[in-house]
Amino acid sequence: MSRRNLSGRWFEQLTVGEVVEHAVTRTVTETDNVLFTCLTMNPQPMHLDAEFSAGKEFGKPLMNSMYTVGLVVGIAVPELTLGTTIANLGMEDIVFPTPVFAGDTIWVETEILEARGSRSRPEAGIVKFEHRGFNQRDELVCRCRRSAFMRREPA
Repeated sequence: MSRRNLSGRWFEQLTVGEVVEHAVTRTVTETDNVLFTCLTMNPQPMHLDAEFSAGKEFGKPLMNSMYTVGLVVGIAVPELTLGTTIANLGMEDIVFPTPVFAGDTIWVETEILEARGSRSRPEAGIVKFEHRGFNQRDELVCRCRRSAFMRREPA
């Protein structure tokens, strides 16, 4: 396996209890929301229709929550799993305590909750991450626990 262009950590480099504040941030846009919502075949007017949304509790379109969780996990990739993950195994306990709107800037921190070697594949391990996304006011907008199958560092 080539080490070229890898910035993710190997299984052995993921320390339980460590919190990583990710360098990348992203200001979300109306275009992001409309494109993602349409690509995923979600006709919900709460995401697509400003007139509809104006008459509802938030007064404007909400960012699609599946986009939000995807962004939060994606922001964590360069520092944790780029080139060193085998596969996602699952996600759980996904919550959205604060709404996200176009114009919000998202930043992310990740805590490493668990790590154990794989019983069936000695060249890999299973890691549970908790990704936490915040807006520009440091309000938690998304929390997601994700299990990933991670590569061990090659000999």
